[in-house]
Amino acid sequence: MRSTIPARGRVIAITGAARGIGAAIARELAAAGAHVALGDLDAAAAAETAAALPGTAAGFALDVTVDDSFTGFLDAVEARWGPIDVLINNAGVMWVGRFEDEPEAATRRQLAVNLHGVIRGVRLAAPRMRARGRGHLVTVASAASKLAPAGEATYAATKHGVYGYLSAVRAELHGSGVELSVVMPTVVDTPLAAGTSPGAVATLTPEDVARAVADVLARPRFEVTVPRRVGLLVRLANLLPDRPRTALYRRLVPNQITDSDPASRAGYERATLTDNPGEPR
Repeated sequence: MRSTIPARGRVIAITGAARGIGAAIARELAAAGAHVALGDLDAAAAAETAAALPGTAAGFALDVTVDDSFTGFLDAVEARWGPIDVLINNAGVMWVGRFEDEPEAATRRQLAVNLHGVIRGVRLAAPRMRARGRGHLVTVASAASKLAPAGEATYAATKHGVYGYLSAVRAELHGSGVELSVVMPTVVDTPLAAGTSPGAVATLTPEDVARAVADVLARPRFEVTVPRRVGLLVRLANLLPDRPRTALYRRLVPNQITDSDPASRAGYERATLTDNPGEPR
């Protein structure tokens, strides 16, 4: 069921929005009447995606790994539409394979985009919102914020780091009028997840995540898992002793070393996980 988000007239900035989950979020919110800014390393693709959206949307150049680029993005959005009501940190990259085989460039890139990119976005946007006494910072993280699939060691580390960082910032912003939310989907059908296994749950669509983001904007809360039952299972599993908990996780959580298809991921990883990538997601 479509959310009745009170988005009309709100200024919403989204990182990694040219394609995939970010583009689906932009489409959902633009259709609801928001002014939507699509930031992406591929500025031309962001502009093309924005041009096809209903309502008011525009594409902007954004490299979430560079302070000046992120600041310039926020400034450009505010110059166009006024103060940003919502920042959605969505840009992310993932390398899959045995931890000892991960190239150093892939490790650096995941830390720079997935973790430091979120830290940078919050650090730059939150003070603007706190000064006005309102705002909402939403981060599209992953179920890997709470779980750690084999074959996703660094990716899971970045998502665990994001969860911890946002938890601490939330405590600091308590009472400021600024909301924080972390949305944690399982495997989503995007190039980032190409060739990976969803494990015991069905693969999500980008639109599933977009609806979850729209819902959390309408009903702010800190944690959102998609699908919701995964969050419940994680909480229940954490009540178990180590041995049965480990056995349960082995049944539910995919092993991306044995269950993924490296050939299907090769193009994505070449394009995104070098020191000079073509696009973040």
